[in-house]
Amino acid sequence: MLDLVLAIAHHFFVFALFAVLFAELVVVRRGMDAGAVARVQSMDLWYGALAGLIIIVGFARAIFAAKGWDYYAHNLFFWAKIGTFAVIGLLSVPPTLAFLRWRRAGAAPTDEAVAAARRYLWAEVALFPLLPAFAAAMARGYGAFGG
Repeated sequence: MLDLVLAIAHHFFVFALFAVLFAELVVVRRGMDAGAVARVQSMDLWYGALAGLIIIVGFARAIFAAKGWDYYAHNLFFWAKIGTFAVIGLLSVPPTLAFLRWRRAGAAPTDEAVAAARRYLWAEVALFPLLPAFAAAMARGYGAFGG
């Protein structure tokens, strides 16, 4: 039962994270006003919280659920998924910092600042499909090494 609960929670959080990322991409656009900046900063807090929950539940799943840590620790696709998630997380830092700057400034961001943030958001969106692809390969036993 623990395996099922952790799997459901993990998938829910991943889908929710993608929804928040996509919502940020929709809201961050030329002509943003202070209200839009406040909304995107609020969304970004959810983004960070969901990312943290994904890491916690994901590692709990890898350690305590049906397949156990040995299965995951010796799988190339597991580590590719972790690495991709880390890169997505690193790509989220510049937009987060921009949202904070925009909110503190209390003024609409410049078109150049919006374009820069959108480039990072698009990069995150572009990498995101690798996560379920790596997960599907891993779940089917591809990528096993050593151990």
